[in-house]
Amino acid sequence: MARLANVKSLSPVTLRMLIRQEDPRIRVTSGLANGYQQACVIILPKNLANDFEELCHKNPTPLPLLHRSQPGETSCLPLAKNVDIRTDISLYSVYDEGRPVKTVSNLKSYLPQTRSTSEQQAGHHGSSSDMVCFYLGCSFGFEGRLERAGVPVRNVEQGKKVSMFKTAVPCLPVGVFCCPLVVSMRPIPAGMLDAAVEITHLNPAAHGAPVHIGDPALLGIQDLSRPDYGDPVEMQPGDVPVFWACGVTAMEALLSSKVSLAFSHSPGCMFLTDIPDYPPTSILSPPTRGVDPLITDLSPELVPLCFKISHNPLLYSLASQRAVTKIRQLEIIIGEDPGQRGIRALFVQDELLRSCLALSHATSVAITTGFPTHFQHSPPDESDGPPGAIAMATMLLSLGKQVTMVTDRRALDMNQAIIDEAVSSGVLKTAIPLVTFEDSGPDSALRFLCHHGDPSKPRYDHLVAIERSGRAADGNYYNMRGINIKHLVDPIDDLFVAAKDIAGITTIGIGDGGNELGMGKLKEQVKALMPRGGLIACDVPADYAITAGVSNWGGYAVACGLFLLHTCPSHQRYRNRGQRLEPTTPQRVQDWTANLPSVDKEESILSVLVKFGIRSGKTGHLAMEVDGLTFHPTHSDIITRLVGVTVDSTTLK
Repeated sequence: MARLANVKSLSPVTLRMLIRQEDPRIRVTSGLANGYQQACVIILPKNLANDFEELCHKNPTPLPLLHRSQPGETSCLPLAKNVDIRTDISLYSVYDEGRPVKTVSNLKSYLPQTRSTSEQQAGHHGSSSDMVCFYLGCSFGFEGRLERAGVPVRNVEQGKKVSMFKTAVPCLPVGVFCCPLVVSMRPIPAGMLDAAVEITHLNPAAHGAPVHIGDPALLGIQDLSRPDYGDPVEMQPGDVPVFWACGVTAMEALLSSKVSLAFSHSPGCMFLTDIPDYPPTSILSPPTRGVDPLITDLSPELVPLCFKISHNPLLYSLASQRAVTKIRQLEIIIGEDPGQRGIRALFVQDELLRSCLALSHATSVAITTGFPTHFQHSPPDESDGPPGAIAMATMLLSLGKQVTMVTDRRALDMNQAIIDEAVSSGVLKTAIPLVTFEDSGPDSALRFLCHHGDPSKPRYDHLVAIERSGRAADGNYYNMRGINIKHLVDPIDDLFVAAKDIAGITTIGIGDGGNELGMGKLKEQVKALMPRGGLIACDVPADYAITAGVSNWGGYAVACGLFLLHTCPSHQRYRNRGQRLEPTTPQRVQDWTANLPSVDKEESILSVLVKFGIRSGKTGHLAMEVDGLTFHPTHSDIITRLVGVTVDSTTLK
């Protein structure tokens, strides 16, 4: 057996025997025992065992608990047979006062009195150690599945240990255990991200789906060539850095505990179990009491899909197939064109989805609206835009985001009065700060967007324009009739232009004609396909351009999409880096539901606009209509259908 040339094809049982014999060919276990789970191992005094188990339960993504031994127990029958944990790992780390002081090939000299499996089975209790062994799921357990699916595992290809990094993300502390999340990084080709996400999602005992995809700096990792554990792994052209929670988090917990004596596997040298890498539920329970309950429902419709939502910094996000399907249904509804404006010609699939994903990751959002199409009236504004802006703001606020509204100076008092009425009527739960922007010099936009004009310190991470007049190529602003209304519009477009060069600010535009701020992303289509497109087309792009039959509908759909994502376990797990920081309680869901658009609320907002003399865009009527379409039945029907897709019997599963 010792003369076997290729150990990769050997079973876990055979490999454990070779490890027990200290076969020099076996050190790093990545790439070995394909088809079976591997485990991180932590051995510590029994007086700390309960706290460590609670640490696993509170942080199940990095610390998926497979098995806890009895004090002095060297076997682990739920995971493998004929085991002696003192000898069956290729390399151990020894901790003294919480510090790793050496590595050893076995623990017999440290744990001489632990009970063997045969002694336990024979009922010999004798004098046993006070040490307790914890077995935690390891990401090596999914590498075989990745390889079999054709997804390259670069660390295995390069013959290296996987790269592991400490992050700036804190785990939830318990007792003396207080540590950062540790992640492993594997470069994955961009075109294979969905496959990698699905495969790993289906293995929750091995940390499940990634907790971050994209720029490592967003996790507090500054240099991928300098891992805290393991080896640097080279990226290949087209690769994206993908990060999974890592069981080495447990080693950081040991460091924080200052425990007098403890042991662990050495990073990269795992315990090989006999559990298949896609274990049935009967094997996973009860041993995997620590596995995150958010990821134990492995229904196909809950498998996450991966979407790029930012180029600078690079960031992808995840959402379940169910949530994605529902948001795409919302997108179809708002794309209806009862006013026959030809807006379907500008439709780009998943702009709504990517916008909602981006906003779900937001901290501070600035929203702008206002289209003074009726230049001959006072006020000149139309009724499309403000209701959608308020609907988005309402949902964003309920999700804990900071929201600011940006308006024209000429409309400041009127919009403040509208917000005050929305608060007094209960449509808005709290007032929204209302600010203006004017061009007072070459750095005006930078100073507005960033603290002290420092591009490394953005004040807002998202800008959203809904039915906001957009600057055309000639520098003017046009309504759909081709009338120049520049004298009524402040240069808020400059903020979107400046944001393109500021890392960390995403821009979103919502429009229904092509002359709105942000629709510059679609300007060639607008010029070619929309009436007077060559003149009116907005020249200022947004990262995402949502088109709708009426712009308000786009705002309603964004609010609904955010609700769907915040009730999507796959997305919430990813957004929180695998940490269970904000449990989605029934009360929270009830609060979010109350902040969705409704027929009553939107009718109330429209009546407030009419009260202030704000007219329908297409007809100029001072009536309960928007863009020439009466609130009942057209707008009320759209709202009812959007909310119907959003809240049904399957949404909260």
